Amino acid sequence: MTATDAPRVVIVDDQALVRTGFRMILAADGIEVVAEAADGDEAVSAVRRTRPDVVLMDIRMPGTDGLEATRRILAEQAAPPRIVVLTTYDLDRYVYAALAAGASGFLLKDVTPEHLTAAVRLVRSGDALLAPAITRRLVERFAGAGERTAPLHRDLATLTPRELEVLEALARGHTNAELAARFRLSEATVKTHVARILSKLRLRDRAQAVIAAYETGLVTPGSEGRTAG
Repeated sequence: MTATDAPRVVIVDDQALVRTGFRMILAADGIEVVAEAADGDEAVSAVRRTRPDVVLMDIRMPGTDGLEATRRILAEQAAPPRIVVLTTYDLDRYVYAALAAGASGFLLKDVTPEHLTAAVRLVRSGDALLAPAITRRLVERFAGAGERTAPLHRDLATLTPRELEVLEALARGHTNAELAARFRLSEATVKTHVARILSKLRLRDRAQAVIAAYETGLVTPGSEGRTAG
């Protein structure tokens, strides 16, 4: 499969109406829904069977919830799909736990059709789906607050001084374009720094990088960032 092929998607939600609506939206944009699931156990089975590119995962479901299903899928697949959490509330400890577990982002269930299809294509390309302001508030609320989220303990000593600066700014919600302007670098150079940070810290994507920055104490809620040089 190439980057130009349409993503293959599994939709997981305990409400049939939600699944139907999302399937129709995705199909209208040429995105194939290869399976649907009504709970976490069905989701794990569907992913094993169909090997999708992206999973839209409801977080709160009866029985096995989306958080446990996310953990199982990411743990057992050699090349796991990108998982996008579906939620009703943006500031939700379950969303934070899913991001810490390796989900690539989250969407509110009232997402517009255009945003839904764009999000699926974005995460399939390898990017994390982050609304910077919301993500920062989410992490500030729950990081280090005693939530049982399997913290991302990482050794920041492996990073260069510039990479530490980039990680800190990234964790505060800056886009690649904003990072480039802040550090007087090209966007290509910023992408290289971000890729090296993820590799050195063994992180899946930017969502986990944000959480790691807070859980290691590089960034603390309410603190001011260091001045770029």
